[in-house]
Amino acid sequence: MIVDLPRRLVAEALGTAMLVAAVVGSGIMADRLTDDVALSLLGNTLPTGAILVVLITILGPISGAHFNPAVTLVFGLRREIGWHAALCYVAAQLLGGLAGTFVAHAMFGLPLVELSTTVRSGAGQWIAELVASFGLVFTILAGLRFRGDAIPWLVGLYITAAYWFTASTSFANPAVAVARAFSNTFAGIRPHDVPAFIVAELAGTLLALALAGWLLADPQSNPAPRPAE
Repeated sequence: MIVDLPRRLVAEALGTAMLVAAVVGSGIMADRLTDDVALSLLGNTLPTGAILVVLITILGPISGAHFNPAVTLVFGLRREIGWHAALCYVAAQLLGGLAGTFVAHAMFGLPLVELSTTVRSGAGQWIAELVASFGLVFTILAGLRFRGDAIPWLVGLYITAAYWFTASTSFANPAVAVARAFSNTFAGIRPHDVPAFIVAELAGTLLALALAGWLLADPQSNPAPRPAE
């Protein structure tokens, strides 16, 4: 199905908005329902993984369901999306992410715009974001190579797992990082910490692209045996 750019951009903005609304909204709900931080994280994790499965399934046929500037960068470098369209995708993702934060705040009666004070900094956090982004991009590329029909589940399950095995709780998405800087809630990140997160995410993205280009390449056919002399 060939879809014109305006509809693809709306799909990217809508998908990113719904993703961020799920991340921020479930974080607020979980934080209000329990004082147990581990239980709050679980309450934040499950909706995020679930909404990714839904969004990739229903919007993937329209825009490819990137919802993430790092993913768009990968497809740009692979020449599967033009750079003009890629820049438009990133703009739509950033605007959609901010809209998702504002909608989540409105639902829970919070100020629409507030800057986070949650500190997320240090080498451990940056390494975690590199690892989270590396794993996400590699999962997508390997899924495309071997099981394209399973990508919604692969991405949803990967992010669900990465929430728990990474120190940063796996943002793995520059648009989400920016959007979460405007939410002083369970899911927030201090604006001052966002640039380092984005650098780490892009580094992990490029490493995954490089490894996937080698590891997932079509195997070369075996050379014909040389005749016995």
